[in-house]
Amino acid sequence: MDFEGRNLRADFDDISVMSLYLPSGTNLDRLDHKFKYMDDFQNYINALKNEIPNLIICGDYNICHEEIDIHDPIRNRTVSGFLPEERAWLNNFMKSGFIDSFRHFNKEPHNYSWWSYRAGARGNNKGWRIDYNLVSENLRDRMSRAVILPEAKHSDHCPILVEID
Repeated sequence: MDFEGRNLRADFDDISVMSLYLPSGTNLDRLDHKFKYMDDFQNYINALKNEIPNLIICGDYNICHEEIDIHDPIRNRTVSGFLPEERAWLNNFMKSGFIDSFRHFNKEPHNYSWWSYRAGARGNNKGWRIDYNLVSENLRDRMSRAVILPEAKHSDHCPILVEID
């Protein structure tokens, strides 16, 4: 789908699993690139769904979907990753036929998948939930659980998991 290796796909019997890494929007040039990539990705998925309806798109979306997904929504409202335009894109992407598997099973706040290395953010659980396992709507009944594994400390992110029967 791209030349940076930001989207890798593995096809199995009746499911295609992707690992996605959306660009971050750390500055204006990168933010423009991020929005372009998001548009290209949406077009790619829209076409792919016709061929492969059972999709699981896992990865770092670099976007918090809702206020519950970030420790400080007020102070971060003008920061890339929580901009209204980014959140609207993710919302529309989900509405195009995908389930946020973690929120399907867990509605509780303070569940994050990324923490800054600064100011003891992880120890204080001041994080962002920017990693998702988005599952095609038609796989809803095959999901058995979805969790975040914050105790695994290999980077500034932690693993997330979805189980499909």
